[in-house]
Amino acid sequence: MLKRLAIRYRILHQELAVIDADLDAVITVHAPMLRDLKGVGTDVASQLLVTVGDNAERVTTEAKFAALVGVAPIPASSGKTMRHRLSRGGDRQANKAIHHVALVRMRTDARTRNYVDRRRSEGKSTTEIIRCLKRYIAREIYDQLIHPQPAPDAGALRALRKTKNITLQAAADILHVWPTALSRLERGITRNDDFYQRYEDWLNSPSAEAAKTPSVLRN
Repeated sequence: MLKRLAIRYRILHQELAVIDADLDAVITVHAPMLRDLKGVGTDVASQLLVTVGDNAERVTTEAKFAALVGVAPIPASSGKTMRHRLSRGGDRQANKAIHHVALVRMRTDARTRNYVDRRRSEGKSTTEIIRCLKRYIAREIYDQLIHPQPAPDAGALRALRKTKNITLQAAADILHVWPTALSRLERGITRNDDFYQRYEDWLNSPSAEAAKTPSVLRN
Protein backbone atom coordinates (compact mmCIF):
# COMPACT_ATOMS: atom_id res chain seq x y z
CA MET A 1 0.00 0.00 0.00
CA LEU A 2 2.70 2.50 1.02
CA LYS A 3 4.81 1.46 -1.96
CA ARG A 4 1.93 2.17 -4.37
CA LEU A 5 1.36 5.56 -2.76
CA ALA A 6 5.07 6.38 -3.07
CA ILE A 7 5.08 5.40 -6.75
CA ARG A 8 1.95 7.46 -7.39
CA TYR A 9 3.47 10.44 -5.59
CA ARG A 10 6.61 10.21 -7.70
CA ILE A 11 4.60 10.02 -10.94
CA LEU A 12 2.44 13.02 -9.98
CA HIS A 13 5.54 14.97 -8.94
CA GLN A 14 7.10 14.31 -12.34
CA GLU A 15 3.88 15.35 -14.12
CA LEU A 16 3.80 18.60 -12.15
CA ALA A 17 7.41 19.30 -13.11
CA VAL A 18 6.52 18.86 -16.78
CA ILE A 19 3.46 21.12 -16.45
CA ASP A 20 5.51 23.80 -14.67
CA ALA A 21 8.09 23.67 -17.47
CA ASP A 22 5.34 24.04 -20.10
CA LEU A 23 3.78 26.97 -18.23
CA ASP A 24 7.16 28.58 -17.84
CA ALA A 25 7.74 28.36 -21.60
CA VAL A 26 4.34 29.94 -22.35
CA ILE A 27 4.91 32.80 -19.91
CA THR A 28 8.39 33.40 -21.32
CA VAL A 29 6.81 33.91 -24.76
CA HIS A 30 3.75 35.99 -23.81
CA ALA A 31 4.73 37.88 -20.64
CA PRO A 32 8.43 37.30 -19.89
CA MET A 33 8.75 40.24 -17.50
CA LEU A 34 5.61 39.62 -15.44
CA ARG A 35 7.58 37.43 -13.06
CA ASP A 36 10.01 40.29 -12.44
CA LEU A 37 7.44 41.63 -9.99
CA LYS A 38 7.98 40.73 -6.35
CA GLY A 39 5.95 37.67 -5.36
CA VAL A 40 4.80 36.78 -8.89
CA GLY A 41 5.85 33.25 -9.77
CA THR A 42 4.88 30.88 -12.56
CA ASP A 43 1.53 29.84 -11.01
CA VAL A 44 0.41 33.42 -10.34
CA ALA A 45 1.54 34.68 -13.74
CA SER A 46 -0.17 31.84 -15.60
CA GLN A 47 -3.48 32.42 -13.78
CA LEU A 48 -3.38 36.15 -14.54
CA LEU A 49 -2.66 35.48 -18.21
CA VAL A 50 -5.62 33.09 -18.38
CA THR A 51 -7.88 35.69 -16.77
CA VAL A 52 -6.71 38.45 -19.09
CA GLY A 53 -6.96 36.22 -22.16
CA ASP A 54 -10.52 35.22 -21.32
CA ASN A 55 -11.60 38.82 -20.64
CA ALA A 56 -9.67 40.96 -23.12
CA GLU A 57 -12.50 43.50 -23.29
CA ARG A 58 -12.22 44.10 -19.53
CA VAL A 59 -8.55 45.12 -19.40
CA THR A 60 -8.70 48.30 -21.48
CA THR A 61 -8.07 50.44 -18.38
CA GLU A 62 -6.41 49.90 -15.02
CA ALA A 63 -9.72 50.45 -13.21
CA LYS A 64 -11.43 47.79 -15.32
CA PHE A 65 -8.61 45.37 -14.61
CA ALA A 66 -8.96 46.03 -10.87
CA ALA A 67 -12.68 45.23 -11.11
CA LEU A 68 -11.95 42.11 -13.15
CA VAL A 69 -9.62 40.67 -10.51
CA GLY A 70 -11.88 41.72 -7.64
CA VAL A 71 -9.74 44.38 -5.97
CA ALA A 72 -11.72 47.50 -6.82
CA PRO A 73 -12.57 49.28 -3.54
CA ILE A 74 -16.20 48.98 -2.46
CA PRO A 75 -17.52 51.83 -0.23
CA ALA A 76 -18.65 50.53 3.17
CA SER A 77 -18.94 53.74 5.17
CA SER A 78 -21.24 54.03 8.14
CA GLY A 79 -22.06 57.31 9.86
CA LYS A 80 -18.86 59.21 10.45
CA THR A 81 -16.68 56.19 9.65
CA MET A 82 -15.25 56.30 6.14
CA ARG A 83 -13.96 52.95 4.91
CA HIS A 84 -13.97 50.50 2.02
CA ARG A 85 -14.28 46.73 1.98
CA LEU A 86 -12.87 43.90 -0.10
CA SER A 87 -14.69 43.27 -3.36
CA ARG A 88 -16.40 39.88 -3.72
CA GLY A 89 -16.80 40.23 -7.47
CA GLY A 90 -14.48 39.60 -10.39
CA ASP A 91 -12.50 36.50 -11.25
CA ARG A 92 -11.95 34.71 -7.95
CA GLN A 93 -8.94 32.71 -9.14
CA ALA A 94 -7.18 35.89 -10.27
CA ASN A 95 -8.10 37.49 -6.95
CA LYS A 96 -6.63 34.50 -5.14
CA ALA A 97 -3.41 34.89 -7.15
CA ILE A 98 -3.10 38.57 -6.20
CA HIS A 99 -3.90 37.70 -2.57
CA HIS A 100 -0.99 35.24 -2.66
CA VAL A 101 1.33 37.99 -3.93
CA ALA A 102 0.20 40.26 -1.08
CA LEU A 103 0.94 37.59 1.54
CA VAL A 104 4.37 36.86 0.06
CA ARG A 105 5.27 40.55 0.11
CA MET A 106 4.04 40.93 3.68
CA ARG A 107 6.44 38.16 4.71
CA THR A 108 9.49 38.89 2.57
CA ASP A 109 9.44 42.46 1.23
CA ALA A 110 10.87 45.16 3.53
CA ARG A 111 9.02 47.96 1.76
CA THR A 112 5.69 46.15 2.18
CA ARG A 113 6.36 45.38 5.84
CA ASN A 114 7.09 49.05 6.47
CA TYR A 115 3.82 49.97 4.77
CA VAL A 116 1.90 47.44 6.87
CA ASP A 117 3.44 48.77 10.10
CA ARG A 118 2.58 52.34 9.15
CA ARG A 119 -1.03 51.55 8.29
CA ARG A 120 -1.48 49.55 11.49
CA SER A 121 -0.21 52.52 13.48
CA GLU A 122 -2.98 54.51 11.77
CA GLY A 123 -5.56 52.08 13.12
CA LYS A 124 -6.13 50.02 9.97
CA SER A 125 -7.08 46.36 10.36
CA THR A 126 -5.18 43.56 8.61
CA THR A 127 -8.13 43.05 6.27
CA GLU A 128 -8.12 46.72 5.27
CA ILE A 129 -4.35 46.70 4.77
CA ILE A 130 -4.53 43.63 2.54
CA ARG A 131 -7.28 45.28 0.50
CA CYS A 132 -5.04 48.29 -0.10
CA LEU A 133 -2.06 46.10 -0.93
CA LYS A 134 -4.06 44.08 -3.45
CA ARG A 135 -5.15 47.27 -5.15
CA TYR A 136 -1.54 48.48 -5.47
CA ILE A 137 -0.41 45.05 -6.69
CA ALA A 138 -3.14 44.98 -9.34
CA ARG A 139 -1.93 48.37 -10.57
CA GLU A 140 1.65 47.09 -10.85
CA ILE A 141 0.53 43.95 -12.66
CA TYR A 142 -1.62 45.90 -15.12
CA ASP A 143 1.26 48.25 -15.91
CA GLN A 144 3.61 45.31 -16.42
CA LEU A 145 1.12 43.56 -18.71
CA ILE A 146 0.39 46.61 -20.84
CA HIS A 147 3.76 48.41 -20.64
CA PRO A 148 6.30 45.79 -19.57
CA GLN A 149 9.41 47.18 -17.91
CA PRO A 150 12.49 44.96 -17.59
CA ALA A 151 14.28 44.65 -14.30
CA PRO A 152 17.37 46.88 -13.94
CA ASP A 153 20.55 45.17 -15.14
CA ALA A 154 22.24 44.40 -11.85
CA GLY A 155 25.07 42.72 -13.75
CA ALA A 156 26.48 46.21 -14.36
CA LEU A 157 26.63 46.75 -10.60
CA ARG A 158 28.44 43.45 -10.16
CA ALA A 159 31.06 44.61 -12.67
CA LEU A 160 31.32 47.99 -10.92
CA ARG A 161 31.79 46.30 -7.54
CA LYS A 162 34.61 44.17 -8.91
CA THR A 163 36.21 47.19 -10.59
CA LYS A 164 36.29 48.88 -7.21
CA ASN A 165 37.84 45.73 -5.66
CA ILE A 166 34.95 45.30 -3.21
CA THR A 167 34.15 41.75 -2.18
CA LEU A 168 30.59 40.46 -2.15
CA GLN A 169 30.83 39.90 1.61
CA ALA A 170 32.05 43.46 2.25
CA ALA A 171 29.23 44.96 0.18
CA ALA A 172 26.66 42.74 1.89
CA ASP A 173 27.93 43.75 5.34
CA ILE A 174 27.64 47.45 4.53
CA LEU A 175 24.15 47.07 3.02
CA HIS A 176 22.98 44.79 5.88
CA VAL A 177 21.89 41.90 3.65
CA TRP A 178 22.96 38.29 3.22
CA PRO A 179 25.70 37.79 0.59
CA THR A 180 23.47 35.25 -1.15
CA ALA A 181 20.68 37.84 -1.48
CA LEU A 182 23.13 40.32 -3.03
CA SER A 183 24.52 37.65 -5.33
CA ARG A 184 21.05 36.67 -6.55
CA LEU A 185 20.30 40.32 -7.34
CA GLU A 186 23.56 40.73 -9.25
CA ARG A 187 22.90 37.59 -11.30
CA GLY A 188 19.35 38.63 -12.16
CA ILE A 189 17.71 35.77 -10.24
CA THR A 190 15.66 38.11 -8.04
CA ARG A 191 14.33 41.62 -8.59
CA ASN A 192 14.13 44.41 -6.04
CA ASP A 193 14.13 47.85 -7.66
CA ASP A 194 14.37 49.73 -4.36
CA PHE A 195 17.35 47.71 -3.20
CA TYR A 196 18.93 47.97 -6.66
CA GLN A 197 18.80 51.77 -6.38
CA ARG A 198 20.25 51.70 -2.85
CA TYR A 199 23.03 49.38 -3.99
CA GLU A 200 23.83 51.57 -7.01
CA ASP A 201 23.84 54.77 -4.93
CA TRP A 202 26.21 53.19 -2.42
CA LEU A 203 28.64 51.89 -5.07
CA ASN A 204 28.82 55.36 -6.58
CA SER A 205 29.28 57.09 -3.23
CA PRO A 206 32.60 57.99 -1.55
CA SER A 207 31.77 55.63 1.32
CA ALA A 208 32.23 52.65 -1.00
CA GLU A 209 35.96 53.40 -1.10
CA ALA A 210 36.26 52.32 2.53
CA ALA A 211 35.05 48.82 1.63
CA LYS A 212 37.83 48.20 -0.86
CA THR A 213 40.00 45.17 -0.26
CA PRO A 214 43.54 46.31 0.62
CA SER A 215 46.05 45.58 -2.11
CA VAL A 216 48.24 43.62 0.32
CA LEU A 217 45.35 41.16 0.80
CA ARG A 218 44.67 40.95 -2.90
CA ASN A 219 48.28 40.03 -3.53
